[in-house]
Amino acid sequence: MDILIVGSGGREHAIAMSAAKSPLVDKIYCAPGNGGIGQVAECVPIGAMEFDRLVDFAKEKEIGLTIIGMDDPLVGGVADAFEAAGLRVFGPRKNAAILEGSKAFSKDLMKKYNIPTAAYENFTDAEAALKYLETAKLPIVLKADGLALGKGVLICNTLEEARAGVRSIMLDKQFGTAGNCMVIEEFMTGREVSVLSFVDGRTIKTMTSAQDHKRAMDGDQGLNTGGMGTFSPSPFYTPEVDEFCQKHIYQATVDAMAAEGREFKGIIFFGLMLTEQGPRVLEYNARFGDPEAQVVLPRMKNDMIEVMEACIDGKLDAIDLQFEDNAAVCVVLASQGYPVSYEKGFPIRGLERFEEAEGYYCFHAGTKLAEDGSIVTNGGRVLGVTAKGADLKEARANAYGATEWVEFDNKYMRHDIGKAIDET
Repeated sequence: MDILIVGSGGREHAIAMSAAKSPLVDKIYCAPGNGGIGQVAECVPIGAMEFDRLVDFAKEKEIGLTIIGMDDPLVGGVADAFEAAGLRVFGPRKNAAILEGSKAFSKDLMKKYNIPTAAYENFTDAEAALKYLETAKLPIVLKADGLALGKGVLICNTLEEARAGVRSIMLDKQFGTAGNCMVIEEFMTGREVSVLSFVDGRTIKTMTSAQDHKRAMDGDQGLNTGGMGTFSPSPFYTPEVDEFCQKHIYQATVDAMAAEGREFKGIIFFGLMLTEQGPRVLEYNARFGDPEAQVVLPRMKNDMIEVMEACIDGKLDAIDLQFEDNAAVCVVLASQGYPVSYEKGFPIRGLERFEEAEGYYCFHAGTKLAEDGSIVTNGGRVLGVTAKGADLKEARANAYGATEWVEFDNKYMRHDIGKAIDET
């Protein structure tokens, strides 16, 4: 069958490369795609939020399956639009994607169903939020309720920082309408772990663990970004942690959504904090993480399309989800100045090195095909350089070695992705 992938980042490139390995797939389209995705799929100039055009395209091309990679269209109801047109789509409906679309909703859900998370309060009035801060324990976390490209979370160490954060989110609308409501949350300490999962409405099958690095600079300094790199698996995600999460977090979340009349079919991303009191949920996402998908999907043994089909049909319980017994590390090559301001349009050199290198991948995030046929930079996060290894240390060395294969003006990266590995 022919498939359509909706999105334009490194996550969608990883999805496209996994789909290309499936014997079920004849041709791949991607809307709108990017310079790298264009090497494995036909990119079509339709935006991710142009639901009517996407549906019309899927009908015209007789698309057998559409995979929604991005959060905005899912939260906006793209899956509903496809289902209404009688088209098969992988991704949660609007009423289920709210799990990511509203942090206030997800916190209330966890409280109602006793899913472990940080203590919190929701606010729609800035003055009430500022008053609450007067007696709150510091440090404290402020979260814009809606989607904010992974950047709508502020960790405030002082009362002045917290006050400024409230004003920035709720009054100055730094994150737009995402800040109309805000969550003020207890600050938790511990190791962060990301666990992606396939869900068919009733059954949940978790993938291998990963850990993201959100801050722009080495040593977890600088501003929050969409992710500067990741590694998989996490050495801190032990069998004991997994057993607890399977019982108290993963299945509990799927059951809670079903009980609320919000059956979830698709991907649930669990952002976890491993505290001294046990694992706690930091956040939910309703799609593959980026760059987590770039280290998890290359390690998956299953036919991804077969698993997605099982989710849609409610037959995930028949799938034995398996991953390679190895490791992967992804280092994001960004444009200097990201996530604030940066230049675009610089030619990228050395991409051909990845074509023949087994166990190495270069996932395109912010690239485009120039008129002269070259690939040029077109975003803040440009490439995700991923490498496998027998273990995490080998994968890390391989990934950083491969970053030297690629050059472009204003190239920037963190040099400590996976450094926590060396502490284990």
